[in-house]
Amino acid sequence: MIEIKKNEYFIHSLADVQTVDIGVDTKIWQFSIVLKNAKIGKNCNINSHTFIENDVIIGDNVTVKCGVYLWDGLIIEDNVFIGPNVTFTNDKYPRSKQYPQEFQKTVLKKDVSIGANATILGGVTIGEKSMVGAGSVVTKNIPDGELWVGNPAKFIRKI
Repeated sequence: MIEIKKNEYFIHSLADVQTVDIGVDTKIWQFSIVLKNAKIGKNCNINSHTFIENDVIIGDNVTVKCGVYLWDGLIIEDNVFIGPNVTFTNDKYPRSKQYPQEFQKTVLKKDVSIGANATILGGVTIGEKSMVGAGSVVTKNIPDGELWVGNPAKFIRKI
């Protein structure tokens, strides 16, 4: 394993990181691509095989597991966990080579956890300390402190 140290953060030599807006103690692993306008906070762990577009903001202490693509319009607050292969969308009516004037905004509030293989549709907000179960499909906003599971995801209980 080869790491490159730059200004107190780590970028694996097999990652393509174009942004310089990276907080201290953050690690970005192999086969990850981060575009130049992305913002990544401190003490984050961006696992291998990830892609982060320009209009993405990642807070502090965030974990992004393998196989996650973060598209324009995504805001991730502090202490968020995103499980492997979670899918985000940002365009309600996608067409090849036809782009909306503005992509949908999706917000993951502080202390959110998203289980593996969940799908988060564009334009939703997931409230503080909420959890989304593995494989769930989130189609609407989730209030603070709730567990949602299923397809479509439904309220299970307060946390």
